Amino acid sequence: MKLQDRHALITGGAGSIGLATARVFCAEGARVTLADLPGPALEAACAALPAGRARAVALDVTRSDDWRRAVAAAIEAFGPLDVVFSNAGNSGVIAPVVDYPEDVFDSVLAVHVRGAFLACKHGLPAMRDGGSLVICSSVAGMRGDPGVSAYITAKHAQVGLMRSVSKEAAARRIRINTVHPGPVGNDFQKDLEQRLSTVLGEDATAFFDRLIPLGRHAHADEIARAVLWLASDDSSFTTGTTLMVDGGMNV
Repeated sequence: MKLQDRHALITGGAGSIGLATARVFCAEGARVTLADLPGPALEAACAALPAGRARAVALDVTRSDDWRRAVAAAIEAFGPLDVVFSNAGNSGVIAPVVDYPEDVFDSVLAVHVRGAFLACKHGLPAMRDGGSLVICSSVAGMRGDPGVSAYITAKHAQVGLMRSVSKEAAARRIRINTVHPGPVGNDFQKDLEQRLSTVLGEDATAFFDRLIPLGRHAHADEIARAVLWLASDDSSFTTGTTLMVDGGMNV
């Protein structure tokens, strides 16, 4: 039981990667505070987890006051944090930079970059020494592609944040890392690929599969197991690093 009696806070908890990670964490003995925007998706995700081992907390990751309330509620339910998985995200639009809507650009950076910053700002003081904070970046955080300037920028910025905070948190033996999924077979990716297919003039799912040496999209639980490794003592001497889980796409 790699996370026996530990407490993990997961943002974007109603999404496929967030929920898959929560399931893996619970199976490894953790108690989970599942955080996402309020609504039935969050409640359904929490209900899918073992009874008594999870609590749902409404959270807009871009709002500092929400973070204060969410962390306080998490501690009240299960005690200090041992793991924070900053996983909330949005995709923006697909458009050349000269046409990219400024409000959408701001929104994408707010969720990914400000959200991860606030996860560090409010999560670290609530964590026990020796814990782990994982930021979900993307293969997009290691490459440049046309039409997605906001998403690419945000995912690169998360890496810079991680590298800076990893040195600040090291004195408390708290490890800070980013995980970088490639395309995942989930609704988030499906929505992106439907829009991208129009731009490419071909099926974007097949297009991505050709770019991935392993020849397929990831399953959400494959990403979750990578996050588990970073969250557990198995990665006890790993901090400030970028873990690629992309089927070789970025090689």
